[in-house]
Amino acid sequence: MTKHTGGRTDVIVIGGGYAGVLAANRLTCRDDVAVTLVNPRAAFVERLRLHQLVAGSDDAVVDYQDVLSGRVKLVVDTATGIDRAARSVSLAGGGTVGYDHLIYAVGSRSGVPQVPGADRFAYPIATLEEAERLRQAVAAAPATAALTVVGGGATGIETAAELAEAGRAVTLVCGGRLGAYLHPNGRRFVAKRLAALGVTVLAGPGTTVASVTADAVRLADGREVRGHLTIWAAGFGVPDLAARSGLSTDAAGRLLTDETLTSIDDDRIVATGDAAAPSGLAYRMGCQSAVQLGPHAADAVLRRIEGGRPEAISIAFAGLCVSLGRGAGIFQFARKDDTAVRFYIGGRAGARVKEFVVSHTVKQLADEAHRPGARVLKAKDETRRQRVQAGSANRPAPVS
Repeated sequence: MTKHTGGRTDVIVIGGGYAGVLAANRLTCRDDVAVTLVNPRAAFVERLRLHQLVAGSDDAVVDYQDVLSGRVKLVVDTATGIDRAARSVSLAGGGTVGYDHLIYAVGSRSGVPQVPGADRFAYPIATLEEAERLRQAVAAAPATAALTVVGGGATGIETAAELAEAGRAVTLVCGGRLGAYLHPNGRRFVAKRLAALGVTVLAGPGTTVASVTADAVRLADGREVRGHLTIWAAGFGVPDLAARSGLSTDAAGRLLTDETLTSIDDDRIVATGDAAAPSGLAYRMGCQSAVQLGPHAADAVLRRIEGGRPEAISIAFAGLCVSLGRGAGIFQFARKDDTAVRFYIGGRAGARVKEFVVSHTVKQLADEAHRPGARVLKAKDETRRQRVQAGSANRPAPVS
């Protein structure tokens, strides 16, 4: 077991995505804290660019040297278990790493599709490895081959637009509404842009997928969409590390915490990012949540090291950015509680906003590496407390 000595406090961060990197960097503001980041990849993945990787316009990776503090020890391995009694994390490569505090930032991955044939014939896109495999499949497909994208959310829209702009024939199967998060004004703009790119959009009742075969997607209303390959962009799931380690989770497998992001089972474990479910009311999965929850998680650990009690989370949303190929995009404005409003920025201006957000997000990681603790957390959703109080009476029991 790896263990530091000399009065230092050991903190392990499991997961090197947006939330995990921000948390790890922020922890280095104290010289007496030794930070270890456990991540299965040797490079940081820009998940916001995975659809670009598929189309060949970006590699979607950044060297950890550019975003991670030099004081953070990077262990390239996969965490396979958390032993709370021993305060250790077991690794797939063998051995364990000990901790005094742990930040659970395992992120999200492709959701397990509950559709016959989808796990066998469809290509998911939520991870770097999945996107690379899909890129190879697209490159190998004939230029005239029809491609089917399943999922009407941001990932599905961005993937369909990116491939269509590259000259591919694309059908987007929404399984309901196109861009369900969007305000109707923004939804109309996205639909118009997709039509201009030549994307066939199937939305509305009956467009949920009933089954997937090697060359077709069958819909609930009986229609069949023929295609050379099917891309699965319908929803996310989380790794089951918490559940396998005996920690309480919600039904989706996210670690259950209180409003300070502290596990309801163990005050030495803090969760952040997509795999956290504070008060059982998880935030929308995505980098906008992660870049706010990551610093909060680090602050919670730092406060406990100092002998105090962590503060409750205080974050807010600004909206949703969706790229529509390289030449256009949309920034959908939203209230702080993450509900869309009628205003949006579209077209080339929307594309510029999207690119700024993606690039600036990486810059935030680097800034925190160079000046840990400099990021000030001011945003606040005033309705969060009311939703937590209202939901407490109807919340299902934790899964453990």
